[in-house]
Amino acid sequence: MLLALVVVYLLVSIGIGVAAARKVHSASDFITAGRSLPMFMVIAMVFATWFGAETVLGISATFLDEGFRGLISDPLGAAACLVLFGLVFALPLYRMKLLTLGDFFYYRYNKKAEMVLSACIMLSYLGWVSAQVTALGLVFNVLSEGSVSMTAGMVIGAGVVMIYTLVGGMWSVAVTTTVQMVVIVAGLLLVTSSATNMAGGVTEVVAAAAAEGKFEWLPTMDLIDILGWTAALFTLALGSIPQQDVFQRVNTSKNERVAVWGTTLGGVAYFFFAAIPLLLAYSASMVDPAATEVLMAEDSQLVLPSFVFTHMPFWLQVVFFGALLSVIMSTASGTLLAPSVTFTENILRNFMPNMTDKQLLLYTRLTVFVFTIMVIINAAASDGNIHAMVENAYRITLAGVFIPLTAGLFWRRASNFGCTLSIVLGLGSWLLLEILYPEIPFEPQFVGLAFSLAGMIYGSMVRPNPHRGNHRGLAEPRG
Repeated sequence: MLLALVVVYLLVSIGIGVAAARKVHSASDFITAGRSLPMFMVIAMVFATWFGAETVLGISATFLDEGFRGLISDPLGAAACLVLFGLVFALPLYRMKLLTLGDFFYYRYNKKAEMVLSACIMLSYLGWVSAQVTALGLVFNVLSEGSVSMTAGMVIGAGVVMIYTLVGGMWSVAVTTTVQMVVIVAGLLLVTSSATNMAGGVTEVVAAAAAEGKFEWLPTMDLIDILGWTAALFTLALGSIPQQDVFQRVNTSKNERVAVWGTTLGGVAYFFFAAIPLLLAYSASMVDPAATEVLMAEDSQLVLPSFVFTHMPFWLQVVFFGALLSVIMSTASGTLLAPSVTFTENILRNFMPNMTDKQLLLYTRLTVFVFTIMVIINAAASDGNIHAMVENAYRITLAGVFIPLTAGLFWRRASNFGCTLSIVLGLGSWLLLEILYPEIPFEPQFVGLAFSLAGMIYGSMVRPNPHRGNHRGLAEPRG
């Protein structure tokens, strides 16, 4: 019965997405929703897209195992990224009226920078979307009591998200995500309220977690620990900034005010609501410590689904799994669209310079399909640790993309040669450490960030651009 209701919910989601697709008349509609979305929809998209499987299943499991010290990257770093993007990056990028972040690299630097940096952005999404697909497989596996395998669940869930994303693009993502946010908030609050009551109340749960040291989050005075803590924070706080999905939400806004504050408020909402799954997970550990201990040893991501399945009445099971599916699909839809748009606009277009608007729309849809297949394959081949998959996704953008974006926006002297050196030194040092020194006691992407900054400064000083374009430092637009 529960599985049947979930299937109905999936069909309704497809219906909503297909209905929203009627507003798609051009590639711009598909990619930016016509730059017409109001404040509440932008906040909903920012919040719900980032409130993904890792927040409910991954972060909660990590909290039980490591406490808040294990969550520096997410939710702390992730929320910091959204607030920072809203307050610092949103306005100048919105005013440029670009389709993608890759377009910025073309205008500010050159085609080579556009293609390399766009490829880095695309690759970063493979881990993030794979995490959502893994979670979809897990949900179907739990709901079917094992009769639907993880892989089959991945295919089913990813297929549903792909259909409405492929048909309606950003319009479908915006409308379905807004509906899903309501389900997420209401569902998790109801389930968490019931769980905390079982455990003796919110005050009792918080006191028990505090007594166990779960809320300790600052690093020790050890240098290696400080470096590791800082790198974990920076990986998402800075590494997530040069991401197409974050930019897309800014770019859908109907005006500058919505672009700035929709993103900022969405980030604040994400940080505070991310505490709800933590409260739910710790309540579960207090209500059924024996089962929690077993699941923590086998697969910690099953703690919450198993607890709800075992201890909640049927109607709350429906509420929880509806909310969980909403969480996953809202994130997956946006993150399927982002790399697909980036590939078509910033890589494929360079090989097809005379691409029409109709062709851009067609190839973007085809790319959504292909990327979905790639994600399913990657998810099936991974070890299934959702939080780790998300955390690792942003190493490449931190090491290779953040500095070219930031310097290009805010430093007039940033040059093409500086961008080249920044990419080569940032990515090169990071990959070298990842491959040759995998057991290094600190995060190698942090080193990549430092080398990327050094490359940008040195390269721009020794070889400045002969012509820096207009007052924003942009090159001439595409012909």
